[in-house]
Amino acid sequence: MKDLDVILNEEIERLKEKGLYRTLRVMEYIRGPVARIDGKEFIIFSSNDYLGLAGHPEMIKSSVEATKRFGTGTGSSRLLSGTMELTRILENSLAEFKGCEETIVFSTGYMANLGVITSLAGRGDVVIIDKLNHASIIDGCKLSGARLRIYPHKDMGRLEALLASSMNFRRRLIITDGVFSMDGDIAPLEEITGLAEKYEAVVIVDDAHGTGVLGKTGRGVLEHLGMKSDGIIQMGTFSKALGSLGGYIAGHYPLIDLLRNKARAFIYTTAPTPSILAASIASIELIEREPEHRNQLWKNTETFRAGLKDLGFNTMESTTPIIPIFIGDEEKTMRLSNELYEEGIYAPGIRPPTVPHGMGRVRFSVTALHTEEHLQKAHEALKKVGRRIGII
Repeated sequence: MKDLDVILNEEIERLKEKGLYRTLRVMEYIRGPVARIDGKEFIIFSSNDYLGLAGHPEMIKSSVEATKRFGTGTGSSRLLSGTMELTRILENSLAEFKGCEETIVFSTGYMANLGVITSLAGRGDVVIIDKLNHASIIDGCKLSGARLRIYPHKDMGRLEALLASSMNFRRRLIITDGVFSMDGDIAPLEEITGLAEKYEAVVIVDDAHGTGVLGKTGRGVLEHLGMKSDGIIQMGTFSKALGSLGGYIAGHYPLIDLLRNKARAFIYTTAPTPSILAASIASIELIEREPEHRNQLWKNTETFRAGLKDLGFNTMESTTPIIPIFIGDEEKTMRLSNELYEEGIYAPGIRPPTVPHGMGRVRFSVTALHTEEHLQKAHEALKKVGRRIGII
């Protein structure tokens, strides 16, 4: 048998040959939308800290006070001794915020998706998902053992056809992102829930990029679309607009009770730390009390998107602070990203396997903390580099 290092190096070389090899850039410091990498300052357009709450004084204060009072860790899983009073305060606050009966907190958003999908679907069931759903949804579906069926992005005709042909399954689940993380567009949830009712299916919506961002009061994609939460299972994270870490599932009491007893991603992992719980509680309060962060986010988003369109870039169907510049060719995608880096603009190039071949794009995330000067510098760099490599 080959030496393990030889096997691993061969695999790494295959990734390099395909242009899929990745490296980590170390942030020497990061303050809002500005970071230093290798001794040079960059304007960061890769953060999902949409409202800039991760550095908010009240978030930091709550986190530090909780650490001083309760320590740095919980020491065990939620079902042993890891469920703290802070946990229940967060879950109750979140239930009120999301307009549902109950919530359950997971250590990460990835684990929340794995937990809910594998608890609700199994052999004899079918899970039907949008082609562009997040990887955590796809992995949860594969782990569940249920039949997996995929419809083209937002293709409601194909979704209905798959539902109609799935009536022999014990249980039908439709799972979709609320905001698609690489395209920045919003799922047609009204149509999806209509089809779910017609074909007696359960709907799960991943609201990771909508919570705190969408809706008049920041409650997410359902509020944005004027929909009620009844009958819809909501997943979300604290690690994006809420500026903390972790994931949650929101829904009816029986669902949450089932997850406490069945979700392996909940049962077999250590509970979130006191500092994370306290910061997450503070973030919900801030979103409700200080709408100016969300207002500034949307002002910046529209300014930046308008500038890109004036330059002739294709921003796809984005209507959110996630704004992709569609390139297509993977080599040109990475060249644009790398040359923007040389200009002091940090915006990641997105390529397979994150997106399909031929769908490369440079993904910008706008935040409330970007200034007019930051946005203008990005537009100027894009104009310069775009002309140099022949994409505008």
